[in-house]
Amino acid sequence: MSPIARLLQPAASLYGYAVALRYQCAQPYRSVHPVVCVGNFTAGGTGKTPMTRYVVNLLRTESLVPVVLSRGYGGSIAGPHLVDPARDQARDVGDEPLMMTADAPVVVSRRRAAGARAIDAEAFGSMPAGTVMVMDDGLQNPGLAKDLTIAVMDGVRGLGNGRVIPAGPLREALASQLARTHAIVLNLGHNPSIKVLGNATALASRFAAKFSGPIVCASIQPNADTGWVAGSPVVAYAGIANPVRFVDTLRSLGADIRAHRYFRDHETLSERDASELLALAGTHGAELVTTEKDFVRLPHGLPLGQATHPASQASSELRARSRVIRVNMTFSKPDQQQLLTLLKSACHKPLHITPTRSA
Repeated sequence: MSPIARLLQPAASLYGYAVALRYQCAQPYRSVHPVVCVGNFTAGGTGKTPMTRYVVNLLRTESLVPVVLSRGYGGSIAGPHLVDPARDQARDVGDEPLMMTADAPVVVSRRRAAGARAIDAEAFGSMPAGTVMVMDDGLQNPGLAKDLTIAVMDGVRGLGNGRVIPAGPLREALASQLARTHAIVLNLGHNPSIKVLGNATALASRFAAKFSGPIVCASIQPNADTGWVAGSPVVAYAGIANPVRFVDTLRSLGADIRAHRYFRDHETLSERDASELLALAGTHGAELVTTEKDFVRLPHGLPLGQATHPASQASSELRARSRVIRVNMTFSKPDQQQLLTLLKSACHKPLHITPTRSA
């Protein structure tokens, strides 16, 4: 353990105790619909949102009807609120919920149980047979009972030093999290190297001794033709949990990175930021390229008088000139089949007749 981690260990112990106590005292709400949770063990980006989208589309192959339930991190609306991509801005509902409306209806609710109750009560319209709630994040949330929990891990960083926040990256003691997890997904990123594959194999072997569920590997791939990137001068910008991975992906696609700018995860760009990026692109004669998550944070144009947050000039121009690399999570056929088997088992069981609360 590093000296800093050792110094922070007492605070980490208190944090871990508080999380455990929260679970012990919780009375989770049990929805009438199956609930699938996609979470992670650690703070920071691991690929939860791409995995959530993957689960949503896998459910559709089974003729199920997914509804995403999100906390709406970064948004001002407490909810429960059905996201309207035509009117809502990222600062209202959060960037990830706005992005996922391309895949399924999204309900944001700071209190997940309240969001589930609203869906159960059909506050946003009738819920057909086969409705499944998909929680984007929430492995550590005790307020809503889950039928299946999938944890996504960074296949490169793993669990860091294995300590709880703030001494390390774990959001709770690992043993407690594993006890509530049914499957682990190791995210290997785009075009993983031999070293990354070796690290993932070693990580999976270590987990196999303490976890009986499936451990599968995923990669991140662009979901559209990216031939235009190869050889193109690019100014890249990203405000995600792991922006370096985005730039590395662009390089692997052959982009000529002339400049890049990193922002905080979920950060809304200022007019000055937008102007500087536009100037950089002009100086280098380069394309502006960003992530889908960053793109949805740029204000989209509604007429003045209708828009809650009218787009400013530089931000509007940045949105108009930025090209987006959209990515999907992909699996081998055997790994996909393991996930599908778990989903079918969780979602095709008899549904609850009425919402109940249980200790």
